[in-house]
Amino acid sequence: MALLFFGTDPNSGGGNCPAVWVDTDAAQGPELVLQGKFADAATRAACSQDSPPADDEGVIRISVRMVDQIRKACDAAEAASPQL
Repeated sequence: MALLFFGTDPNSGGGNCPAVWVDTDAAQGPELVLQGKFADAATRAACSQDSPPADDEGVIRISVRMVDQIRKACDAAEAASPQL
């Protein structure tokens, strides 16, 4: 697994979550890897109405402060993918 680190929330205070990486070795092509707080039960229930998660999926929350890091990770993932 080759994870490229793009950063954490600039206001996290200790370099903790949320964070974003790109896995350039994923079997189906590059993937974003996101670390964030688990969503509360009400949020999970609301999200499940639109897209029920599979057994190996979860709903997380990521601060809007992460937009710049996520945008950079998306650009890198797209650039690394020969399929797009």
